[in-house]
Amino acid sequence: MIYYIATFIAIIAAVNGKVYFKENFNDASWESRWTVPSDWKPTNELGEWKWTAGEFHGDSADKGIQTSEDARFYGLSAKLDAPFTNKDKELVIQMSVKHEQDLDCGGAYIKLLGDMDQSKFGGDTPYQIMFGPDICGPSNKKTHVIFNYPPKNENLLIKDQVRTESDNLSHLYTLVVKPDNTFEVLIDLESVKSGSLEENWDFLMAKEIKDPSVSKPADWVDKKKIADPEDKKPDNWDDVPKEIADPDASKPDDWDDEEDGEWEAPMIPNPEYKGAWKPKMIPNPEYKGEWVHPMIPNPDYAEDPELHVRCKDCTHIGFELWQVKSGTIFDDILVTDSLEEAKAYAAETYSKKKGPEKEAHDAAEKAKAEAAKAAMPEEDEEADMDEEDHDEL
Repeated sequence: MIYYIATFIAIIAAVNGKVYFKENFNDASWESRWTVPSDWKPTNELGEWKWTAGEFHGDSADKGIQTSEDARFYGLSAKLDAPFTNKDKELVIQMSVKHEQDLDCGGAYIKLLGDMDQSKFGGDTPYQIMFGPDICGPSNKKTHVIFNYPPKNENLLIKDQVRTESDNLSHLYTLVVKPDNTFEVLIDLESVKSGSLEENWDFLMAKEIKDPSVSKPADWVDKKKIADPEDKKPDNWDDVPKEIADPDASKPDDWDDEEDGEWEAPMIPNPEYKGAWKPKMIPNPEYKGEWVHPMIPNPDYAEDPELHVRCKDCTHIGFELWQVKSGTIFDDILVTDSLEEAKAYAAETYSKKKGPEKEAHDAAEKAKAEAAKAAMPEEDEEADMDEEDHDEL
């Protein structure tokens, strides 16, 4: 009985993790909580954020913020409810992203930052975490997971690219950094990438390095094959010309030797020509294999037991984006120290909206298709019918 009570308490505690930031954009006063960076870009280069439920949705009252102007920069930031340092605790960032446009090139990521001047927030503002989708072309679609690492003073990209979604529906992106120095990325609450922080980012120096005191021996033989010393070039090898006169060619009837000169057949490649002679290759009896540089422990390598502390006094969250085609909607943003808290919030928001949204999307697509068909010229309809009849035959 005590075991079950303890388990229940642990579950309740996990779900009741601390929430440092939560935004669903469902009230008109959302603008009072967010700041557009007035000193980042000229006004005519900044796109306007539109407060909307989107073109298709299940609930018109469930709104988000949408990029609304093409070829614009977008900036927006807000303060966390309390400074967040994730030492010995989880760090979870979560948000939903919906590309209502056919996004060809543009970012849809969010940043966690320390204290800053929100009016100047932009691409050069130091950040601690950057997370979310980025698309530029059909072959460059990924979910960014970038951490700033103060010992190197660098923003480090994950080594292996994380996939992203690019359809017109809402998708939920979740990043979890755990106190055991591991991480996980989830899309629509399904894990798409996980592992150790040390192995997936270049935080630390290499554990091993090539032994600087050792080099490949001068007499090391690493040629697998050599020319056969017994092989000799045939005596008549060089007697075969590379080209010969075309035996099928004949002098044109109107050829005049006095005016045109002596006729000569055009040259063609000689099918008997074998090219420059080379001796055949045989296994090298002296071959020792590829030389492998011996490795030794790196004296500069040092573990960092606090790799998971990727947020130290984080105080702000924000978007700093460029989009060629606008139309991305952001919603249901959460920063917490509990994955269970994030899952519970997802159950209240994303999980409730995705079904009705999909139905609305499919209905809208069907209506577009029917309208396009109805607008087709009568001749095109007859042509389509003829094609259908032909297919049946």
